[in-house]
Amino acid sequence: MTQDMHATQWSRRQWLAVAASAAAAGPLGAHAQAAPAASFATRPVRVVVPFAAGGATDVIARVLGERMAQRFGQSVVVDNKPGAAGLIAGEAVVKAPADGMTALLGTTSSMLTNKYLYKKTPYDPLTDLTPLVRVCLAPIVLVVTADTPAQSLQEFMAWARASKGRLTYGSYGIGSHGQLACTTLSEVAGADMTHVAYKGEAPMVQDLLGGQVRIGMGSLLSLKAHIDSGKLRALAVTGPRRVPLAPDTPTFAEAGYPQDALSLVGWLAIAGPRGLPTDVARQWAAAANHAVASREGMARIIAAGFVPVDDDTPEKFARLWAQEAPIWGRLLQAAGVQPS
Repeated sequence: MTQDMHATQWSRRQWLAVAASAAAAGPLGAHAQAAPAASFATRPVRVVVPFAAGGATDVIARVLGERMAQRFGQSVVVDNKPGAAGLIAGEAVVKAPADGMTALLGTTSSMLTNKYLYKKTPYDPLTDLTPLVRVCLAPIVLVVTADTPAQSLQEFMAWARASKGRLTYGSYGIGSHGQLACTTLSEVAGADMTHVAYKGEAPMVQDLLGGQVRIGMGSLLSLKAHIDSGKLRALAVTGPRRVPLAPDTPTFAEAGYPQDALSLVGWLAIAGPRGLPTDVARQWAAAANHAVASREGMARIIAAGFVPVDDDTPEKFARLWAQEAPIWGRLLQAAGVQPS
C-alpha cells in the first residue's frame, strides 16, 4: 500500500492512536537494532537543520537520526544552523564534500522558494543540492476566529465576497504559503482582502486570539490547541489529503477549491550536496523511509501536525522538486512578492 493510500484510508481512530503515542514514545534504543547494510558512512553523519534546537524540525531530526544511525552503522549528529531564512544551513551543506556524510533536513522554503524570494543567495537549491527524500508533508490550515459567521469554507467565501475590501488576514511572512493561499482565496471570492504579514506564527496567533485579525493561515502545531479550545475554527487544509492531527478538517480541494496555491503542500525533506553518488542517495532514502515508518518517527511527525512520507525515493523527489519549483515561482509573482 502506498503512502497516499495510508493517509487516505486510515481511520480517524487509527491516526489519533498513533498521534497519542508520541507522548509515550520511549528511546529508540529500547527497540531491536536493525542490522546496518553496506554503508558509505565511515564516521558520524551530520544532519544540518536550519532552525534552533527544540523546534519541531529539530525534534524530528533527532528522532529520525537515531533510527537512521541503525542503518548507517554510525551515529547521526544534528547540527543546528539557524538564520538567514535557512540559507546559512543550506550553504554549509552545499560546501560539504559530496560523500554523503553531510545532509540538510530543510523545508520547502529553505530548499526551494528562497530562490524566488531573494535577489542574491549563496547557492541555487535547484542546481547545488541533490534531492534525497521527503520525510513528511507540511500542510497549513485556514482558521477564523470563533465569532466569524462562517462554519465552512463555502460560507467563508460567501462572507468574504459580501465583505469586499473590509477583511484582513494574517500570515507568517511575506512570500509565505499562507499569503499565497489567502491571496488565491481573495481573488476567487473577489474579496479584496488585505494581507498582514507577521514575523513568524507566534505574533500572528496572538493577534488572532486578540481579535486584531479574524483570518489566518499557519501550521497545525501552532493553531491546534486554539482550535480544540474553540477560540479558532479550522475550515480547510492545504495539500492533497487530510492531516492526521485534524482528520475532520477537509482539504481545499474537497471543499471545492483545487487551485494550485491550495493544492500544493510544503514538505520537510533531506538533500545533499551536488554530485552525490546514486548509491549513496539511495542509502539515505532507505534509511529515512525506515526511520519515518518506525513507531517513534511516525508518532513524532503526526504530533507535529505533519503527514508522514515513508515511501519516497531520490528519483521521485527530484521529479517533484523540478515540477513544483516553477509553480511556486509563478504563485509568488502573481501575489506581487518582489525579491528582496
